[in-house]
Order: sequence, then C-alpha cells, then structure tokens
Amino acid sequence: MMKNFKQTLLAVVLTSCCGVSAIALAQTAPDVPPRPQHPMGEPGKNPEQMKERFAKHQAELHDTLKITAAQEPAWKTFIQSVTPKAMPPREDFKELDKLTTPQRMEKMLEKMKEHQSALQDRLAATKTFYATLTPEQQKIFDESHRRLQHKMQGHMARQMHKRGDAPGMMDKP
Repeated sequence: MMKNFKQTLLAVVLTSCCGVSAIALAQTAPDVPPRPQHPMGEPGKNPEQMKERFAKHQAELHDTLKITAAQEPAWKTFIQSVTPKAMPPREDFKELDKLTTPQRMEKMLEKMKEHQSALQDRLAATKTFYATLTPEQQKIFDESHRRLQHKMQGHMARQMHKRGDAPGMMDKP
C-alpha cells in the first residue's frame, strides 16, 4: 500500500514539474532582433510608389484588354471608382488601449463596415464596366484580377508572417 502511494505521489510530482516547466517555457519570449529600417521607410507604404504601381497596372490592363473608343467612358468611370482613396490616419494605439474591450470591438466593426461599403462600391463599378466588355475581354479581365488577387494574398501573408500575426503563430512558444 505504501509502495502504491509513493508511486502515485511520484507521478503527481513529476507531472506537476513537467506542467510548470511547460508553462515557464511557453511564457518565455524568444529574442527577436530589431528589423532593419528600409531606406525609403516601410516597403509598399510609400503613397507615391503605390500610385505609380497602380497607374502602371491600369495602363497595362487597358492595353491588354484593347479598350475600344466606345468602351473608354466606362473604363474611365471604372478606374475612377476603383482608384484607392487616401489612406486614413492610423489609429492611435495609446488611445485604443484606454478603451474597453467592447468599445474597441465597436471601433473594429465600424472600420469593417467602411471597408465593406467601399468594396460594394467597387463591385458595382466593376459589374457596370464588366458588362461593356466582350467575352474575350472578360476572360482577360478575370485572369488579370485572379493573378492580382493571388499576388496580394501572398503579400499580405508575408507581411503577417513578418509581424508574427500569421495563423498558428500564437500557438508557438
């Protein structure tokens, strides 16, 4: 009987030690070296570069689609409606920290509604323009949009991974 008690006690002590060790290891943050500064600030954050890339992409798409004179007004309306507007100022994280969790969530929901509204506007403009395209032009447009979407998703995933926001990153010690 004493032998079983000692074995049980030993098992409990060992299990507890392993649990405490695991918790301590999980809470130890690895040293992350500071990110080197990019000479032009954050890559992709320069508004002028972004405008240039957007204009270049639109010019290439215009040429690839072989937009006709009859389609030109619809093209201009489409481009005007999908051109990114000025980026709103970033949230002040110190101010956000002062808010309660429900208040922060409400702010997030407001931002999501603004994004959804902008996306609905772009969708309406895209549908109107898309209807002016020939079936061949629609195929080209679809493929161009698909490539751009994949490229953007890859870029976003890389940025999230750099910041440590990638899925599964919170699970790692």
